[in-house]
Amino acid sequence: MFRCARAMARHEGCGCFPTGLPYPGITEFLLRAPPAQLGLADDLEVDLPWHALPLALIDTETTGKDPARGDRIVEIAIVTFQNGEVIERFGELVNPGMPIPAEAAAVHGITDDKVKGAPRFEQIAKKVVELLRGRIPVAYNAGFDRSFIYAEMRRAGITPTKTRQSPPALRVGTDWIDPLVWARALQAGAKGFKLGEVAARVGVDLTNAHRATDDAEATGKVLYALLANDRELTYRGLISRQRGYVSGQASRGHWRR
Repeated sequence: MFRCARAMARHEGCGCFPTGLPYPGITEFLLRAPPAQLGLADDLEVDLPWHALPLALIDTETTGKDPARGDRIVEIAIVTFQNGEVIERFGELVNPGMPIPAEAAAVHGITDDKVKGAPRFEQIAKKVVELLRGRIPVAYNAGFDRSFIYAEMRRAGITPTKTRQSPPALRVGTDWIDPLVWARALQAGAKGFKLGEVAARVGVDLTNAHRATDDAEATGKVLYALLANDRELTYRGLISRQRGYVSGQASRGHWRR
């Protein structure tokens, strides 16, 4: 059996079954397919090394676990990384317009009193959009943060689209980089995949967990640590390989934390 060569995975993406066996003809497809078809933001240089492109590390703290049931964001952070360095930090408490349940406050420490004078999400939505523009979206357990941001944006009258009108994080069909996926793949023998647990294993300090800016910055450092030997992996290759990991983890029931 032939497994994907590291060089091919580094430049064109792995394009493999979860077992590591390559799909027939996948290399040609990965090279020629339109970037958007591969989950890439097509307004970015998809064949540059991933770390050379600006990354928007996104984290939210919320009133609960399900925006479809009315849960809201109480804090949002976007920390921009490029070439392993923090370029910009944005963090904002958000008034959710509803009481914060005690069980949620016990996790992140954000109470009704702390958000009393904070803006509603619709008041900062346009600023969030601009901070996300031109940047690859990254979040730990990305589906969680993406679902809340999409829900809040829609409430604010901003609808995600499939076009460049939306920044990559709000562009339907664009994959977010998820360090949780990479941790499960690269630390397969470890126990515990909460952000703090993975951060500790790779030597990243997270002393103020469950606050959005701290979690977002730690997530960026965790990503760079996990991919320390894959700095030349292209953005195209990274998303391709991540899709392979997601497929394999879903088949093993590892799609949750």
